[in-house]
Amino acid sequence: MSWTQVLPVNELTPGTRKVVKVSDKNILLINHEGNYYAVANSCPHLKLPIKKGKITEDGSIVCPFHRSAFDLKTGEPTEWITWPPLMSKAMGMISKQQCLPVFPTKVEDYQIWVEV
Repeated sequence: MSWTQVLPVNELTPGTRKVVKVSDKNILLINHEGNYYAVANSCPHLKLPIKKGKITEDGSIVCPFHRSAFDLKTGEPTEWITWPPLMSKAMGMISKQQCLPVFPTKVEDYQIWVEV
């Protein structure tokens, strides 16, 4: 694993997000309440993009497609496939819970770095 410089901090103001490519990975960078998070930009359920997911008060990102939610710090699921309501239970049995990959971040010299 190695650190890669990805963005100047002024390009990721609080409440914003941006997808960057590091090696062969699409990584979603998020500035949530002044903290920087880096997660895979694909929900582990169906590999659909998670960039437009809602950030909850408890610090989770919610997949806009099936509403699985993942802790931004750990990637652990806090909800698993809650949409659509009548099919979510069956879909949850077919696809077991998985973590959203997270990547360490740091800021040095006003630059955001990600370890991949």
